[in-house]
Parts: sequence; structure tokens; C-alpha cells
Amino acid sequence: MELHTWVIYLLAAIGLSLSPGPNGLLALTHGALHGRRKALYTVAGGACGFVIVIAASMFGIGALLQASLGWLTVMKWVGGLYLVWLGIQVWRSPPIGMVPHGAVAPRAPWSLFRQGALSALTNPKGLLFFAAFLPQFVDPQRSLWLQFVIMASTFAVIEIVTELFIASMAHRISPWLQRVGKRFNQACGGVFVAIGAALPLRS
Repeated sequence: MELHTWVIYLLAAIGLSLSPGPNGLLALTHGALHGRRKALYTVAGGACGFVIVIAASMFGIGALLQASLGWLTVMKWVGGLYLVWLGIQVWRSPPIGMVPHGAVAPRAPWSLFRQGALSALTNPKGLLFFAAFLPQFVDPQRSLWLQFVIMASTFAVIEIVTELFIASMAHRISPWLQRVGKRFNQACGGVFVAIGAALPLRS
């Protein structure tokens, strides 16, 4: 993966991690309900789940590329349209709320890890999103395994840092999200629309 492509991917992945989603909300609520230390297990589980989803998406893409390079172009355009649609949905979504204190009983570390992983793995939009998102950055002339390691590790690190920050700042972030959450969603949705509209045009 070339450096400029990785930088674009990095910025897009940061935008994705900052956008509203089930794992971000889970980190937010677990941070508020169980504390930062226990929320680490939730965050780690989510990161592992996303790595599995990225692997499924990328190697599914690899199988299509072996059949025909034309599929990459098709997937870029279909994926771009999906990202635009997703951006519109994020733009229109309500602000993230918070689960009240005491609404969730204390959980064992493995239970928190499992819940974080399942939140990433069982969200059908996750696989669809990465299947749409990753083809924009795949270079069919380079090693798919190496690109997977770079993309998966980059996203996992970003996701861990973002969700850990969210979990650590849960009590302070909640009032802010309730106050400016709609504008925050609109900004994140705008990022998705921009990516979906621009990246399929890249050679």
C-alpha cells in the first residue's frame, strides 16, 4: 500500500471510528456503568470483531479479484453509492443517548469482551460497510495479505484509541452529545457522503 493511499485510509478510518455506531455506544455505556478499566474488555472485543469482519470482507474481495479485475470497478461504484446512502442515514439519525446508571448489572470481563465482539460481528451493516469501504483502497497488484495486515491493524488501533477515549470520558461526553449530537451526526454523515462520492473516481 502506497503512503498517500494509507493516509487517505487512515483519515477515512478515523471518520468511521468517530461516527455513531453500536460499538461506540457500547463503549460509552460500559464506560459509564462499569468504569474505564472494565470497558477495556469491551473495547478489545470490539476490535477483534472488526478484524474478523475486515478479513471476511477483504478475502471475499480477493476471491472476486481472482475471477475478474472488472469486479473491483463494480464494487467501487456500488460501494460508493452505499457509502453515500449510509452517510444520509447517519446524517438523519438521532443523537446518541446514554443508558441510566444502574440499568445494567455488573459484568465479568469475558462477558464484556464477548459483548463487544458480538456487537461488531453481528451487525450486518458492518460487513456491508467494509465490503463497500475496503475496495476503494485495495491494490490488486500488491499482496492482499500485506494490505490486510496494514488495514486491519490500522483500523484496530484507531478503534481501540477512540473507544477507550469514549469510555474514559463517558460522563463528560454524554451531556455534550445530547447538546450537539445532531450536528455531530451531520458532520460524520457528510464525511461518508464525501468518501462515497469521491473514492470511486480514483484510478
